[in-house]
Amino acid sequence: MPPKTVLSRFCPKRATLSFAALLLGLGGVSTLALPPLHALPVLLLTFGLFGHILNTTQSWRRAAWAGALFGFGFYTAGLYWLVNAVLIRADEFWWFVPFPSLGCALILAPTVAVPAALCIFLPAGMRRLSAFAALWTLFDMGRTFIFSGFTWNALGSSFAIPGSVGSLLIQPAAWVGEDGLTLALILLSTLCGATLLEQTPLARWASQIAVPRSTPAPCLSFLRLRVFACSVAGVLVWCAAGGLRLCTVHPTGEPGPIAVIVQGNVPESEKIGRQTPRDIFMRYLGLTAQGVQAAQALQTTQRKPGEHFRPIVFLWPETSFPGYDLIQDSPRARQAIMEWAVGADAGIIGALRMDTGGHYRNSVVALAPDGAIQAVYDKARLVPFGEYQPPFIPLQIVPQGGMAAGPGPQTWHLADIPAVGPLVCYEVIFSGDVVDRHDRPRWLANVTNDAWFGNSAGPRQHLSSVRLRAVEEGLPVARAANTGISIAYDGMGHMLDHLGWGKAGVLTVALPASLPPTLFGLMGQSIPLALCVMLLTLACIPRRNRLQSPNSTTQP
Repeated sequence: MPPKTVLSRFCPKRATLSFAALLLGLGGVSTLALPPLHALPVLLLTFGLFGHILNTTQSWRRAAWAGALFGFGFYTAGLYWLVNAVLIRADEFWWFVPFPSLGCALILAPTVAVPAALCIFLPAGMRRLSAFAALWTLFDMGRTFIFSGFTWNALGSSFAIPGSVGSLLIQPAAWVGEDGLTLALILLSTLCGATLLEQTPLARWASQIAVPRSTPAPCLSFLRLRVFACSVAGVLVWCAAGGLRLCTVHPTGEPGPIAVIVQGNVPESEKIGRQTPRDIFMRYLGLTAQGVQAAQALQTTQRKPGEHFRPIVFLWPETSFPGYDLIQDSPRARQAIMEWAVGADAGIIGALRMDTGGHYRNSVVALAPDGAIQAVYDKARLVPFGEYQPPFIPLQIVPQGGMAAGPGPQTWHLADIPAVGPLVCYEVIFSGDVVDRHDRPRWLANVTNDAWFGNSAGPRQHLSSVRLRAVEEGLPVARAANTGISIAYDGMGHMLDHLGWGKAGVLTVALPASLPPTLFGLMGQSIPLALCVMLLTLACIPRRNRLQSPNSTTQP
C-alpha cells in the first residue's frame, strides 16, 4: 500500500478536524452564559450557528456527531472545576486528573447528540429548531437519572444574574421551574440566532465546514420580522410577569427564625490531614458564640410590641470539622457546642456518621439546647465518583466503596422552631426534589462544603441553584458553606446577606416568612415536561406549505 494511503487512514482530514474544532468551540463558548459570567448574548451566536448547521443537513448521523461534539465541548468547559477535587489529593490520584471533566463530558455528550439527531426528521426551519429546544430540555431533565443524578450546568441557571435584574428574570421559575427557563432560553437563542445569522458569510462558512455536502439553508428571511417580534414580545411578557410577581406576592404566616450561619473557612487539605482538629473545633465554637450574641441583640431590636422572641438557629457546614465521630458518639462534645451557643434554640450541624450496618452517611444533625440529638437527615443524592462509586469502575477510587444514601426530602418539626427542610450539599441542584410535598417546610437549611472545588465557577454555579430553589418553592433559604459562599435568600430570591469566598466569619440573618405555595411547588417537574411535549407536538403536526419564500423548498 502506498505510504500516502496508509497515512490517510490514520491522519484525520483537515475538514474533519475543522468540523470537530468548530463544534467543540461552539459548545465551549456557550458556557460563558453560565454563572458567574452570565454572558447571555453569546448564546445567540453559538446556538444560532449550531441551529443553522442542523438546518443545513439531512443526515441524522452527521447531526448526531455535531451534537455530540457540541455537548462534549459544553460540558468539558462547564465542568472544568471538577479537577480541583482531585488535585487536593493529587499524591494519591494524580492519574485521575484528566477524567472528572472529560469523563463527565463524555457521559453527558449523548444528551445533546440524541436531540440533534432526532430533530433532523422534521422539516428544516422553525419546526426543526423548536423540536431541538424541547428535546434538549427533556434530555437535560433526564440527567436526574444518570447515576444518582448529575444536573449541573442547566442553562436556565444563566438567568440568575446577581442583583435586581436576575431577581426579575428568575421569577417565572415559580411557575415553570429551572427546566422551563432552560426551554425558553434555548428556544429564543436558537430561533433568533439562526434567523439573525442566516445568509451571512459566517453561517455559510460554518455550514460548509460542518456539512460539506449541505442542502441549501431554508430561507427564513420572510419570517425574520415575525420571529423577532414574537421574541421581543415574549421577553417583555416574561419581564412583566416577573415584575407582577415581585409586586403582588407577599410572605404569609409567622416569620422564620434568626439564622446564625457559621463559615469556618477550613481548607480541605487541612481537614483530610487532621492536622489541627481541636483548633478547627474551637474556631467553630468561637464563631458560633459570636453569632448567637448578635442574634440575641437582633431579637430585641426587631421585636414588635406583643410579639414573641424569634427563635435562634445556628448552622455549621457539611462535614464541618475533622472529628466526625464527636457529633454521633460524644454527648459531652454536643453539650459543649450548645454551651458555647447559649441562647440558641437549636443547632444544625453537618457531620459524617456511621449507621448500624457499618456504612458511613453524609448527614446533618439537629441539636437541642441541652445537646441532645433531635433529628438526623441523611443525604439522599450522593455525588458520583466522590461519595459513591458506580459499579462499572473496576478500580477502587472511593474509600470503602462509598457512602449509603438516605430516603429523600424530609421536613423537621423541631421544638419551638418553624418547620425546616434540611439539604446537604448538591442536593439543592435538583429542581422539584428538595422538599417533602406532603409536609411543606417554612424554610430550607442547606449545609455544604465547596472547598473541594476551589475559588472557581463551581461554587458560583452551586449558589445559583440555591437561589432558584428559593424562587421555585417560595421558601427562604439559609446556606452554610465551609469556605463560602454562605448566604441567605428570601422566597423571591433576593439576597438577604452573604459572606464571600475564603473568609472565616458568621452571618446573623432574620429570615422572613415563607411565600404561599408556588405553582411549581405544587406540580413540580410535570410543568416543564408538559411544555416540552406540547412544543414537540406542535412541531410534529403536518402543515400546509404556507408562507413559503420563493427560494425555499421546505416547510417553515
